[in-house]
Amino acid sequence: MQNWDDMRIFLAVARANGLSGAAPALKMDPATLGRRVARLEAAVGAPLFVKSPQGYALTDLGQRMRDKAIEAEAALALAMDEGQGGTRGLTGQIRIGSPDGVANYVLPQVVAAIQADNPGLEVQVLALPRMVNLSQREADMAVTVSPPAAQRLNVDAITDYNLHLAQRADALPINHLDDLNGRRIVGYIPDMIFDKELDYLGEIGARAVALASNSVAVQVQMLRHGGVGFVHDFALQAAPELRRVLIDQVSLTRTLYLVRHKSDRQSERLSRFAEVLSAGIKAEVARLEQTVGLTD
Repeated sequence: MQNWDDMRIFLAVARANGLSGAAPALKMDPATLGRRVARLEAAVGAPLFVKSPQGYALTDLGQRMRDKAIEAEAALALAMDEGQGGTRGLTGQIRIGSPDGVANYVLPQVVAAIQADNPGLEVQVLALPRMVNLSQREADMAVTVSPPAAQRLNVDAITDYNLHLAQRADALPINHLDDLNGRRIVGYIPDMIFDKELDYLGEIGARAVALASNSVAVQVQMLRHGGVGFVHDFALQAAPELRRVLIDQVSLTRTLYLVRHKSDRQSERLSRFAEVLSAGIKAEVARLEQTVGLTD
């Protein structure tokens, strides 16, 4: 590969599976990116991507080059971290992958506080309806609701959080589980539940979901317009129309984990950020849950 800029462009296109997806992050137009990729392939002497209307898929050579490029990217990041070791505050860019419930209702205030204490730091939150792929460096670290099994990852529990059934405060009362019969159930799209820990409705034996979304934030908005479904306690402050129901009969507890590459433990910068991030998430979840308890 000719230089680091070529590597940066190659990795961005590979991660976005195309030119249009990579263009905004690189601040380049797709046509320019296409020319750069073509020039790189000419220099390598073989195609790195299979191009189609569906996007850019890596060839076998492209996959091998991507893996080597990711290793080089990690080594460069570690070297830069060492160079920043003497600075007082955190600097540079850090990207966090997160399920959208945490991304919408917890992380904004947590990362804003961290960035305020570290003006030279740029924090990005990647909210996806699936597991974030740390192996492809989609993010520097990820918040998850279950610990991944990959051996090259380091997993630390952050905190437990709670979920309860909720509905509009002005809806017909629900005093028993049987009262759920005939009510509009709000929840995840059944075939898009990417983690077993998200199968909340299975806990109450619900089969039909009248209103469904793969986004927690959308589910909360659906509940504001009627129906009943599980809501994170930490999200209820953002939906004052909703009240928890059957608190003593149905209560779910889940755990948030922080997942990182084991090799990133060598990075003082990422380790410092992981520490303040975990502490911030734990404190914010506790604060939000306590606030909800006072309004029941």
